[in-house]
Amino acid sequence: MNAPRSFFIAGTDTEIGKTFTTALLLRSARLAGLTALGMKPVAAGVDANGRNDDVEAILAASSFQPPRDDVNPFLYRAPVSPHIAARDEGRPVDLAMIAAAYRRLAAQADLVLVEGVGGFLAPLSDTQDGADLARALGLPVILVVGLRLGCLNHALLTAEAIAARGLPLAGWIGNHVDPAMARQEDNVRYLRDRLHNAFGLPCLGLAPHLAEPAGPAREARLDIIARTLRLPGQP
Repeated sequence: MNAPRSFFIAGTDTEIGKTFTTALLLRSARLAGLTALGMKPVAAGVDANGRNDDVEAILAASSFQPPRDDVNPFLYRAPVSPHIAARDEGRPVDLAMIAAAYRRLAAQADLVLVEGVGGFLAPLSDTQDGADLARALGLPVILVVGLRLGCLNHALLTAEAIAARGLPLAGWIGNHVDPAMARQEDNVRYLRDRLHNAFGLPCLGLAPHLAEPAGPAREARLDIIARTLRLPGQP
């Protein structure tokens, strides 16, 4: 079922840079010569053209453009929790449909990164959440930690929730979402030690806060950052 390398990208919360980190990892894989595809199975919130920013970013970062319905089987209009949006639109999330779309993507690529929605336990329905999605795909999990006040607790609770569901933890990446965060280095040092000691979880890299506007300078900077990240199994 799996591409040679496939991972589920989970986050400690919403708005902590899962999509940004997923796109960086896809870029890193492409720079290493791999064919890499991203997937955002569930997304909520569209622009005037009916497009979702996260889905567009993942498509742009992929090696090529597979069918949009495979990359994003469930897109809801309202920017609210998916379980609410799905209920309002009368179109519940179907995990079997997502798994089938993933298999089609995995057959075409060396690497597939599947980004979750919101935090790891964000609800998809009244009975299913992001953990059920991760378990349905059965992929190792990369945890994205939004580096801001409160991230230590969020990271440890999320890692515990992932481990409790029997999912392998492949590593974590810190994303500097708050450039003004006090004592960033101390917080990162704690996370490196605690996540490694408690879960055997290696740090796969840190993504700095990026302030450059769109353009050649930003693209060059993204390449530099992407080369500092590593996928699980890379030296």
